[in-house]
Parts: sequence; structure tokens; C-alpha cells
Amino acid sequence: MFFTHAQPPVVLLTGFEAFGDSRTADLELNPSWLAVRSLHGDELAGHRLVGARLPCVFGESLSRLHALLRQHRPALVLAVGEAGGRAGLSLERIAINLDDARQPDNAGAQPIDQPVIVGGPAAYFTSLPIKPMLRDLQQAGLPAEVSPSAGSYVCNHVFYALMHALATEPSLRASRGGFVHVPYLPEQGSPSLPLADTVAGLRLMLASALAAISATAPGAGAAH
Repeated sequence: MFFTHAQPPVVLLTGFEAFGDSRTADLELNPSWLAVRSLHGDELAGHRLVGARLPCVFGESLSRLHALLRQHRPALVLAVGEAGGRAGLSLERIAINLDDARQPDNAGAQPIDQPVIVGGPAAYFTSLPIKPMLRDLQQAGLPAEVSPSAGSYVCNHVFYALMHALATEPSLRASRGGFVHVPYLPEQGSPSLPLADTVAGLRLMLASALAAISATAPGAGAAH
């Protein structure tokens, strides 16, 4: 008789390739991807961390995201993007059904006032416990905030499509997901956050989310 070992559940993290002026130097020069890449292959609270890079392209980024969701069936998804001008880690609360690009994406597309998903709801809330995550980040001395909106560029495009997939695909109904923006690297400008702090922040966010979700799972006792 042969026995197989069950694979640990997956936490999927996504970051983006460089875009705008940054991509002229290096497609990997994006703190979201560099931080996600640093965590790829780690284990946390019995979960395997899988990191993937998305193109900064409307449409194509969603094709890649959906392929990753089908491949890994993750228990939790944290999509990460760069936000120049922000001084801390921004936990996004709401994804809106709107593509309204102030600049072209990496393929030259610039949708204006277009829905992410035709016929989809106007917005989705994150399903991650962002207030406990925020508390743990601040207690660790990391700059962090809750942001009301992920904008209307490719970051929000991915955030909305992620939440729509989690809400509508039966195999993902038990999965949780959300989005966080991270600041520039010091070499990109100011304000900024060192890569080590961004990596530590993402790890702490995931640990906090997994703990909070476990505490409120059926059979775990009273919800907090």
C-alpha cells in the first residue's frame, strides 16, 4: 500500500513587474515583486508561500492571475503593488469595478472609464482581516495604514478581478484575498521603505491574517 503526504495549503502572493519610468532600467525593479520573490518557497503557519510576478498590463495580468488561482487553489491570496508617494504599507479596503488609467500600461493600453468585469458589482471589500493586520504592523514599528481605495490602474484591476473570482468560483469560495500597496525602494525616490522592512511587513501581515482567520473558523470557538 502506498501512502501520499498531503501538500500544505498555499498562500499565493503576487507582485508586479516594473512599469513607467522604472521599467527602462530593469523589469524586476518593483518593490512588490522583489518582496514577493523573497518570500517564495517559505512556509508560514503550516502554509506554503508561492510568489508570482504579474505583467503590468490590463487583461494580461488577469489571465496570469486566473491561471495561478486554477493551479494552486490557494487558501489565501495577497496581491501586492507599488505606490510611489506613500510612506507606509497600505492595506487596501475596497476594489472598484473601474479601469481609468492616467498613463498607458506596459503594452500601451490606456482604458478610460471601463469596467474591470462587465456586469460585475460596483465594488468588493477585501476579505482579509485588515484591522488586526494593521495593528500587528504598527505594534512591530512598521509604517502602515488602511487605504480606502486601490485606485483605478492595473493594481485595482487585479484586486477587483481577484475578489470577483473568490466570490464567484465555487472552488475558491473558502479562500480569502486582498491587496496591499508598498512604498518605493530607497533607490527609487522618497518616501521609501527598505526592502527588508517590506518583506518583514508582508510576512507579518500573512501571519496575522492566518491567525485571525483560524481563530474565527468554525469550531475554533467564539469569533473575535
